[in-house]
Amino acid sequence: MASHPPPEPSSNSNKGWGEHDEIHVSSGGVQAHTDDDADCESRRPLLLGTPAPAECYSVSAAALPFFFPALGGLLYGYDIGATSGATISLKSSTFSGTTWYNLSSVQTGLVVSGSLYGALIGSVLAYTIADFLGRRKELILASISYLIGALLTAVAPNFAIMVVGRLLYGIGIGLAMHAAPMYIAETAPSQIRGMLISLKEFFIVLGMLLGYIAGNLYVEVVSGWRYMYATSTPLCLIMGVGMCWLPSSPRWLLLCAIQGKGNLPETKEIATRCLCRLRGQASPDLVSDQVNLILEELSYIDPEKQVGFREIFQGKCLKAMIIGCGLVFFQQVTGQPSVLYYAATIFQSAGFSGASDATRVSILLGLLKLIMTGVAVLVVDRLGRRPLLIGGVSGITVSLFLLSSYYTLLKDASYVAVIALLLYVGCYQLSFGPIGWLMISEVFPLRLRGRGLSVAVLINFASNALVTFAFSPLEDLIGTGLLFCGFGVIAVASLIFIFWIVPETKGLTLEEIEASL
Repeated sequence: MASHPPPEPSSNSNKGWGEHDEIHVSSGGVQAHTDDDADCESRRPLLLGTPAPAECYSVSAAALPFFFPALGGLLYGYDIGATSGATISLKSSTFSGTTWYNLSSVQTGLVVSGSLYGALIGSVLAYTIADFLGRRKELILASISYLIGALLTAVAPNFAIMVVGRLLYGIGIGLAMHAAPMYIAETAPSQIRGMLISLKEFFIVLGMLLGYIAGNLYVEVVSGWRYMYATSTPLCLIMGVGMCWLPSSPRWLLLCAIQGKGNLPETKEIATRCLCRLRGQASPDLVSDQVNLILEELSYIDPEKQVGFREIFQGKCLKAMIIGCGLVFFQQVTGQPSVLYYAATIFQSAGFSGASDATRVSILLGLLKLIMTGVAVLVVDRLGRRPLLIGGVSGITVSLFLLSSYYTLLKDASYVAVIALLLYVGCYQLSFGPIGWLMISEVFPLRLRGRGLSVAVLINFASNALVTFAFSPLEDLIGTGLLFCGFGVIAVASLIFIFWIVPETKGLTLEEIEASL
């Protein structure tokens, strides 16, 4: 019996151009969207057909749409690193340069966690403004918040102004960590999408390392904490100017047009120009074909239907919410803030007791994180997301039980704690660190991506706050050894979650991932 060959792909497929070349090609031809059931049937060939051909892109054209959003991650990491040195400088009677250096534990906590509170506020704001502003404008707003927050903190004449500056900087963190992975995911070529989003985590760790170095340079300078925070302002400006220069996400532009928020022919022309800039190697005709395929994928959306809060907890978005929010929740409640909190104590027990030793250890830990994140970046699109998660979280589990053993049974064997700490840091940067942010940027459907991702980012920062603030009371209640054992049990639960719930998204376009859910 003769079979119908699949229709010939558009001419761009020979050049490996479009991310969506295979979107509706099946043995029955190109499918059209009608209702939800028909939509599900028509999109099934996305997963059963031949893999989409590799996209054609210019490295330089793909690099800049990654670099400027990734600066938002670098500024987040820099704040973590710089604040560890800034609190030492700020509380020093010799080097503070202020009359209000004698801070209470609550005031010190506000300085350290002020940006975390701001990030929670930024995550809530992102839910309401993300789809209205778009990814690019949200990142511009984040850079402005970063800049004002850094300047206010650096020049603060009193403690209250400093806290306001820390909150504003934190709002920038919340907005940037929401919009950056979305913008990178929606503009990156599919075959390097995993690498680029994981590279954002590399930038976060690089920022931490730069913050530790700045702290080491300025910690014994009068008003050194002001210099630590002021050092980030040029990067804020570069990020803002760069995002003003970059084009908007073509997917977001076309989504707005489909939802009736703009003139479709005009938006289609703008999206075509944006895609030309983002790829750098294609004629307008080929890019126009690509835009048509994106529009075809969006044709199932009802323009009259408004996105409601309950909708992000229904259907395919509910599945994406379970995957994404589960990953970022386990990312924090497996003890990441607490293990790093204990790093100084562990190294002191191993003989690194001096203040200068502690500073160098922070830099060495930052270098280890950077190296292991670099390894994840290089292999994520070859090995896939699941192997890195399963392997890395298995290592995290072993390291947590080793730490528990050290604090309960092996108190004289400090080398066990050092090995466990290094194993934890390395495995975290291979798995939860980069892959958590990568997965939440991939799994949400386009129509609900902005709001879904804002919920995931909110859960990330809220879980971080929960672990940070609950650690000391739990340690007093049950002891350090049992607490790390508890983290180990949670890590086992996260391993089961990853094995049974988290899908592999390597090599799939965003539309193919959406169809698989």
